[in-house]
Amino acid sequence: MASAIPMRAVGPQADAATARTAELHKVEEGMNPPLLIKRRDLHRAPPTPAGLPPGTGARLLGLLRAQLGSLALSVLSIALLLGFWYLGTEYRWDFYIRFTNVPSPGEVFTELMGLVGSTQFQTNIGTSVGRILSGFCIATALGVVLGLLCGRYAVLKGLLFPALEVLRPIPAIAWVPISIMLWPSTETSIIFITFIGAFFPILLNTLHGVASVDPVLIRAARCLGAGELALLVRVILPGALPHIFTGLAVGMGVAWVSLIAAEMISGQFGVGYFTWEAYSLIEYPHIVIGMLVIGVLGLLCSGGIRLLARLAMPWQRAGHKENG
Repeated sequence: MASAIPMRAVGPQADAATARTAELHKVEEGMNPPLLIKRRDLHRAPPTPAGLPPGTGARLLGLLRAQLGSLALSVLSIALLLGFWYLGTEYRWDFYIRFTNVPSPGEVFTELMGLVGSTQFQTNIGTSVGRILSGFCIATALGVVLGLLCGRYAVLKGLLFPALEVLRPIPAIAWVPISIMLWPSTETSIIFITFIGAFFPILLNTLHGVASVDPVLIRAARCLGAGELALLVRVILPGALPHIFTGLAVGMGVAWVSLIAAEMISGQFGVGYFTWEAYSLIEYPHIVIGMLVIGVLGLLCSGGIRLLARLAMPWQRAGHKENG
């Protein structure tokens, strides 16, 4: 007997069955989305965590590697310096550069541990920090304001700049005798010398910054109805900020040089006075400690200026990211 062969439905019944089958598939897909996702995304890359754009992990890893590389180079640089210092003092090198009287790193470290708790040592550091901040802040205020005004108004620049140019080449140390005669106290005269050291780099860099502002920006602000004060504060000052912060960095370095020189000559407190007193009393480890303290304080001040520059000019950081 021939077996019955199932016949395929045709006509309206087949269309209805096909429609029901498609509807069932849709329902199944809606009820089992995880299975559908696995089936469709089997060969795709794993999804990025929520809230992070694609490639963020790779960028963070690259940034971490760059920071670690920079840190490794910094540590290597300091290690090489300490190694040269140790070898020179250990073997008492004496070929033009003489290490016969230079204390070793171990001796300096031992003396430093003894000075950490000293009230006199802390007073010297606090006095120098207070002087540098006072003189530098006054120099920043006057240097930036005069730089903006002289850069903007040619008449004012012609009136003030020749006299300032006569005073600018005079070294800060040469101001010590006249400052002692000018000011009523030694403290004020030292702050004045610190101010002189920082003022001229800030002034000149601010002038260059004003001159570098694009004239198109000034004309555009004028067309939008900006007044003179708004033009200075919202157009010229932001445009000159890179040059201003360069002047601040240079001025901070010169201010430290001026401060230490003034403290060595006429001071009674401060890191410069401490270092010169150590030389007079033949306390060689204290000389090196004073030098190291000056270096660390100067490094902290420069780092603070760089941090302030990043906060004040976020557009530069964004531009570096785009270029990178």
